Amino acid sequence: MSPNTRARVRERAGHRCEYCLAHQEDSPLAALHVEHIVPKIHGGTDDLENLALACMDCNLHKGPNLTGMDPQTRRVTELFHPRHHRWEDHFERDGIYMIGKTAIGRTTIRVLNMNSEDQLALRSS
Repeated sequence: MSPNTRARVRERAGHRCEYCLAHQEDSPLAALHVEHIVPKIHGGTDDLENLALACMDCNLHKGPNLTGMDPQTRRVTELFHPRHHRWEDHFERDGIYMIGKTAIGRTTIRVLNMNSEDQLALRSS
């Protein structure tokens, strides 16, 4: 992936994780990652439409996952897709906690562990 592509992804995302909205300034020790929304193992490409900016925690927890189990319905549900979904349709903040407004939001919060102790500490500072 070219440096130009990486720069375009970072600019488009406003230097924020497209999943938990952590800003690059909140992660001074680790650069936000340019990640494949649909991983290459599942046929994803390096096209801009398949790339998102993610903090290290979200990226590592997401891994090659495309789906997860909705904790409320116990049904397999797709994860949030930053190019196809609007963040505010699926998530909201309640103080430092991320709340899933939909099955997609709940599932993404669970799979990406978005309310981990580390994430909560980051959002409380």
